[in-house]
This record gives sequence, structure tokens and C-alpha cells, in this order.
Amino acid sequence: MSMKTPVEDTYCEAFDGLVSRMLVTAADRKRLKRAALDSTALPCTVLGESEGGLERFLSKSETPDGREGALIQVWVNKMKDAKEKLEFELGRRIRQGILVVPSTSLFNALESEEKLDMTYRVGNCGDGFESYEQYLGREFINVPIMMGSFRIERFMGFAPGIMGGNLWFYCDNEKNALRVLDAAENAIQKVEGVVLTFREGCSAGSKAGGKFKHIGPSTNECYCPGLKRSLGSSMVPEGVESIPEVVLNGLSLDAVKEAMRRAILAVDGMDGLVRISAGNYGGRLGRHKISLKELV
Repeated sequence: MSMKTPVEDTYCEAFDGLVSRMLVTAADRKRLKRAALDSTALPCTVLGESEGGLERFLSKSETPDGREGALIQVWVNKMKDAKEKLEFELGRRIRQGILVVPSTSLFNALESEEKLDMTYRVGNCGDGFESYEQYLGREFINVPIMMGSFRIERFMGFAPGIMGGNLWFYCDNEKNALRVLDAAENAIQKVEGVVLTFREGCSAGSKAGGKFKHIGPSTNECYCPGLKRSLGSSMVPEGVESIPEVVLNGLSLDAVKEAMRRAILAVDGMDGLVRISAGNYGGRLGRHKISLKELV
């Protein structure tokens, strides 16, 4: 395929994760947006916690209870105790990001052999006054709250998935970089099963290891345009003043690849876009190497 914008001969390094996919509904779009965005904000997997993303909004005809809805995902790194970690992190995000938003309900949106029982982490918010009911052919927990009750499906599915798909866009200035970001994200959001973990883009791609261990991942100085004249090892080409990143997770490797491919094609030839690349850690972080050249 002939490209107008050079695509670097490199790869994105993705890794394995565990994901739960849920459907949140609410009485109106204002509160639906708050629940969907609040519960999936703040990516923290690099700090040993979780990250989330909004997949897409749903119309009233697409949801079980006939209200507007949103598909959301919550992820943890796949490790020895990943199932228990996911249950813990789901509980925190549901309790503080969805249950507290007026009129919300939560449904499972991922069929899987194993499921997480949300009684302990969410149902017990009712302090023993919670109850159970069959609703739309599924088992739900009703948690009494000051505005009625919070209805949550008792068993939430979870499954392996792919985390950390990413693209870097070398741009001549910030204004053009934001336009490129928007075009890339619009393309990614059209792929089912994929979420952006840094919604609206990431401005600070990091590196593994740094001077201050208490911080965790720190700035990738070789790719900071503001340091290119003071660093002898700068990787920022002349004419590049902004390098935004998109980071995405998906229910399958094929979905992540397709989303990356669509993003590349969507931004190809845009004003101010100098080069398309991706971040990796030399194969140390994840076992999935997604070649950008193969995508296009």
C-alpha cells in the first residue's frame, strides 16, 4: 500500500491482560457520560492497579432496559493473581464511579466460562440490606441507596485480551498534532471491542526505568522535542515539535491490529504529520510485536 506519510519500520510492543466488559445505563445522557467516563478514567496499570476505557455509547434500542447506555472495559495486567486483582479493581471503579451516579444500572457485556461474583466487592455496599432478583432473565443485586437502589448484574464476565497497542505521530506543531490525534481516535473507536486507555490522546510517552524509582515510569527524554538541542542522544527529527501517542486495548489481537491499521490510514497525509511510529521496550514488556509495516 502506498503511503503519503512515512511509516517507520518498527513495532508496537503489546502485552497480555485480563478484561471485564460491562454495559452501564442511566436515565439521561448527562449522567450516563459521567458514569462511563469517571469509572474508566486514570490509567494506573503502570502503578500495579487498573485501567479502563469507553468503547462506545449505545442507543435505547441496543440496551436491555431500554435506556441509553455505554459499553466500558476495565483491565489489569495478566499475572498470577490477575483474577483477584480484576475483581478488586472492578469493585473500586464501580463503587466510586458508577454506583454513586444517580439512576445508573450495570450489566455484564462479556460472555465467558468464568465470572466474577460482585456481591463481596459491590453488593455488600448495602451493608446487609442488599437483595437479589431475577431481571430480564439474569440475576441482579439491588443495593439500597438514598435515591432508590443501584441494580448490578451479580456475575460479570472476564477474559484475556491485548493491552498496550500504540502509535506515535511525529508532528510539526501542537495544533496539527491535536488534529491528527482526533482523526486517529475517531478511526479507532469504530472498531468493536477496542478502547482508548488515554482518551483524547497521551502527551507523555514514558520509558521503563528512571532516576527516581518512587515515580515509576518517567519521561522518555530522547523523544521530548524541548530537549532535542540539549541532548546528544535525541531521537526527535528536525521540524518535529510535538509527538502525541494513542494507546489502545482490545478483546483480541486482531481487533487491536485492525484499530491501529485504521488509525494509520485515517491520518495518512494530514497537514503537519511528518512520520508515524510506535513505542516499544526492546521486547522486554510484552510478547506481542505488531509491525507497523505489516499493518499497511
